[in-house]
Amino acid sequence: MKPASAKEIRDELKHQDREELLQIVLRLSRFKKENKELLTYLLFDANDEEEYKAKVKAEIDTEFAAINRNNFYYTKKSMRKLLKNVKKYSRYSGKKETEIELLIYFLQKMEDYKPSIHRNKILQNMYDRQLELVKKNMEKLHEDLQYDLNLELEKLK
Repeated sequence: MKPASAKEIRDELKHQDREELLQIVLRLSRFKKENKELLTYLLFDANDEEEYKAKVKAEIDTEFAAINRNNFYYTKKSMRKLLKNVKKYSRYSGKKETEIELLIYFLQKMEDYKPSIHRNKILQNMYDRQLELVKKNMEKLHEDLQYDLNLELEKLK
């Protein structure tokens, strides 16, 4: 079965009444964890972006503390999972500023991680790719934001 396009869905949703829309959203939230997380962001966190970023940073701190430091294999797996979550949370926001700020925070945590990520080629490459992504996306922001985020970025080098 081929899904309808976004335009077709938008047009059909315009014809639904309030109660039907509520039922559709609740049903959608039951199927995937990501749907429920996105709805949670839209309903509770979208109004206060700074608080949302603080919650995500606290979760990053918690996950970094839980990483197995005995073996680089487990460290790599955990960091990949953590990076995937950071990208998912920044995608919920949809704001480049939030994405860049969360990635910079993730890179700072990677830099401070013991044992050093620079001793492992895969972790170093992950770090370098994300650093390049941050630099590339910063060009799309306002000059004042670029300056503030550049100050944070300079601490990483």
